[in-house]
Amino acid sequence: MSNNLIIYSTVDGQTLAICEKIKQQLELAEQQVTLSSLEQANSLVLDSFDKILIGASIRYGKHRPALFEFINQHAATLDKVNSAFFTVNVVARKPEKNTPETNPYMQKFLTLTSWKPKLLGVFAGKIDYPKYRTFDRVMIRFIMWMTKGPTDTSGTYEFTDWNKVDEFANEFKQL
Repeated sequence: MSNNLIIYSTVDGQTLAICEKIKQQLELAEQQVTLSSLEQANSLVLDSFDKILIGASIRYGKHRPALFEFINQHAATLDKVNSAFFTVNVVARKPEKNTPETNPYMQKFLTLTSWKPKLLGVFAGKIDYPKYRTFDRVMIRFIMWMTKGPTDTSGTYEFTDWNKVDEFANEFKQL
């Protein structure tokens, strides 16, 4: 039985939801799974896991600095075990930007780290205008207006392709 660690870095919760879906798929395959926030993962013994998956969201064009700090701190272990990474961003709602090769945030991530995960994934996120603070609502609406996305601030828009998440989980299972 494989012992898996899934680490999430999320702002609004969609990355966690994706990680929970992947965890569910792995458990159905009778694999052991520990789910941890990025902050909690520092207290874990990473060497005790066979596989490590990190999922991280984008906010205002960037992954959180703590993600890179974690990766740098644990680079030797991440390179030693079967590891995977996925990013969650609303840009990935566009078919021409929803793969690791075509997503600008994945490409930027790969240039900012020396870590070379064995599996990469890109998932479209979610916009939940009613949950945002005023500043975030205004900024995200402006970004959506510029990129021809939804601008009705009374709505919630989920772009995540859950079948794609299942496919990724199956690939991670095979690592």
